[in-house]
Amino acid sequence: MQSARRLPRAWRTPGGAAQRLALYALLVAGAAAFALPFLWMVSTAFKPPWQVMIFPPQWIPAEIWWPNFTDSWGALDFGVFYRNTIFVTAMNIAGTILSTSLVAFAFARLRFRGRGPLFILLLSTMMLPSQVTLIPLYVLFSRLGWINTFLPLIAPVWLAGGPTGAFNVFLLRQFFLTIPREMDDAAKIDGAGYLDIYARLVMPMSAPALGIIAIFTFTNNWNDFFNPLIYINTTDRYTVALALRFYQTRLDVQMGPLMAQSLVALVPVLALFFFAQKRYVQGIVITGVKG
Repeated sequence: MQSARRLPRAWRTPGGAAQRLALYALLVAGAAAFALPFLWMVSTAFKPPWQVMIFPPQWIPAEIWWPNFTDSWGALDFGVFYRNTIFVTAMNIAGTILSTSLVAFAFARLRFRGRGPLFILLLSTMMLPSQVTLIPLYVLFSRLGWINTFLPLIAPVWLAGGPTGAFNVFLLRQFFLTIPREMDDAAKIDGAGYLDIYARLVMPMSAPALGIIAIFTFTNNWNDFFNPLIYINTTDRYTVALALRFYQTRLDVQMGPLMAQSLVALVPVLALFFFAQKRYVQGIVITGVKG
């Protein structure tokens, strides 16, 4: 009875109940449509080879075919690929949080000449397609001798760069502006400098925003295919996203192993989403705080 009282008044009528039922049916249908590719991947990952391309398609595997996981893992040494991916992702998370938070703190807390135009210039880089800077960056990294190393994948984010660097600075600056400046004044009275305010005051109070940055950075780097494809040449430095291309050639696609290893690679992202889905929602809301 109490739950019914919480519903909007228009939904308590028979016509409103029908509208609610139609809305739920529409949402379920939409969720099912978006879930179909994932369900097909799970089904194909466990199918034997003869059942993968059968027509009409069969959703339920005739038998659980574990070699899709075990044989492909050992044949291509996916442990090395995961080690490379974890290293690159962890370094980018640390570099992104450190560099973007320092830049955002400067724009939010320090007063210096040209702060406004510089911030606008920073935001304007968000409208610059990555394809425009691809060749100049490749030439630069080539002359530095960084090709076929992890440095082109890691170094830019330690300078608040990378594909989402400007957005992360903007997000953190907006969050830092919500912290009252009176707290800075109180810290200065106690003898704290700007670095002390940054490390002991602003950063601990910005844990929600920093968590969002870490989640987005993890997702982007774990799934990144394009940048490793450009800068990595040898298989011992491949990431997981790049290694999955081994199953796709011009003449054949090993669909079972490809779906199996794609499912394994997707597990960390799905786990992160389920455990931190509230942070994902905050990531959408937090960009609207005052500027």
